[in-house]
Amino acid sequence: MSNTPLRRVFIRNLELAAEIGIHGHEQGKTQPIRLNVDLMVDDNPVLEDKLDYVVDYGAITKRIRALVGAGHVNLAETLAERIAALCLEDKRVKKARVMVEKREALRGAESAGVEITREQP
Repeated sequence: MSNTPLRRVFIRNLELAAEIGIHGHEQGKTQPIRLNVDLMVDDNPVLEDKLDYVVDYGAITKRIRALVGAGHVNLAETLAERIAALCLEDKRVKKARVMVEKREALRGAESAGVEITREQP
């Protein structure tokens, strides 16, 4: 990563219905997932109070919703990778940490899932 100052942009506890899972009982239906996304972005001073000058978490959330709604994915790991790649398309994003939790994956547990961290090449 560069030595430039960084700003943290985040999305906390985004709850969606996703077609996800490899097991027979997970096929052909949705189940609740929770997503957390942390982005480290270039911290250029925002001298003008305009959305164009920052990484827009609303726009990222819209793209994540579209990605999740695009169809079945087998693994939480795959979904996390796709979300991280989507976030890193904006070159101002230097690092993306993505957590995908399946909320009904394990009886007796609040959730189970995966967390990954990816950086710009």
